[in-house]
Amino acid sequence: MSVRGWIARASIVLTAAAVSTGLTAGCGTGDPAGETRPGTVRLAVTDLQGLEELQREFGAFKTEFEKHSGLQVEFFAVSDRTAAAAALQAGRVDVVFTGPAEYVVIHDRTGAEPIVAIERDGYHSTIYTRADTGITNLEQLRGKKIAMSDVGSTSGHLGPSQMLVDAGLTPGSDVEVLTVGDTVHEALRRGDVDAVGIGHHDYEEFMATDDPDRYRILAEGPILPPDLLIARPGLDEQTVATIRQTLTDHFDVLLAAMLEGKDNAKYENAKLVNVTDADYDTVRSMYRAVGVDDFSRFLGD
Repeated sequence: MSVRGWIARASIVLTAAAVSTGLTAGCGTGDPAGETRPGTVRLAVTDLQGLEELQREFGAFKTEFEKHSGLQVEFFAVSDRTAAAAALQAGRVDVVFTGPAEYVVIHDRTGAEPIVAIERDGYHSTIYTRADTGITNLEQLRGKKIAMSDVGSTSGHLGPSQMLVDAGLTPGSDVEVLTVGDTVHEALRRGDVDAVGIGHHDYEEFMATDDPDRYRILAEGPILPPDLLIARPGLDEQTVATIRQTLTDHFDVLLAAMLEGKDNAKYENAKLVNVTDADYDTVRSMYRAVGVDDFSRFLGD
């Protein structure tokens, strides 16, 4: 589901009624009582804005998934990620595709559990500086300023913050942290900050339009927990098993269908992995790195 970063942005979960001959946009659940029709899965995807975008990004995936699973998919629009959690809790949505930091909050609120996960290639955080700063390691950032992207972004905020903690630095105390969105690299170029903590793919994008020799990577973090499909509590085990088996047996075809969406380019060379809730304890540690022990609230809300 992240994207830049699955957590940081205000995510809008969208749905549309699916029919056997195509996709018909709609805002209903398909059942006012919140019950799933037999053979139907109500699916929400975070980090998209607008029904048209959802159709563009996941229309091909939906077609292939329905063909190989024998299930039909319905989508339903809710206003934001908070509403998505509420929809899961009320049983109005069956499955949500989301990012790791969002999952931690949604799980805390609803008890939703992982079905299967999609691990992005090279999904880790990078901290870098200008070559002329004289800074060669993270410890030298003590008393300095570091720019990160959006509050709550897994790779652009939580990951770099954990890297600072692992280096013996307390974000916000030993190091001043400025969350500045997409202007992180420009802030470093101007000299407003001494370093940048960002997702590695974002770093590569910045270097594609700048001179890499002018910058120095100080540290690269470990691979971050993957984006995942999660099921509402009470979703029948056969449906969960069918979703997992369909993705396992036909992942190459389904991934190719996902990649037809422009914003899904981040999933190129991704692989399917099985996960449990415990695999996201590292994300909970990242929340603690930024001083958050309450996992029931989305950062930035």
